[in-house]
Amino acid sequence: VAWQKFHGRNDLPWQNTQDPYRVWLSEIMLQQTQVATVMAYFDRFLQRLPTVAALAAASLDEVMGLWSGLGYYSR
Repeated sequence: VAWQKFHGRNDLPWQNTQDPYRVWLSEIMLQQTQVATVMAYFDRFLQRLPTVAALAAASLDEVMGLWSGLGYYSR
């Protein structure tokens, strides 16, 4: 942890949050997609679905539309 704080990236939007939704969302998005790509999707996704409740209330079509292009489609 100390090494990462000194040598690693510390500017990613999901690194400096205590919000478990944001951390969880970033972990899922980063599984098969590069960080540079995820950053744009992460922000756009959170603008439309900022909470777990908003995600739960969204239609499958809306979620899949926001998710489309992240590098995998069978999850």
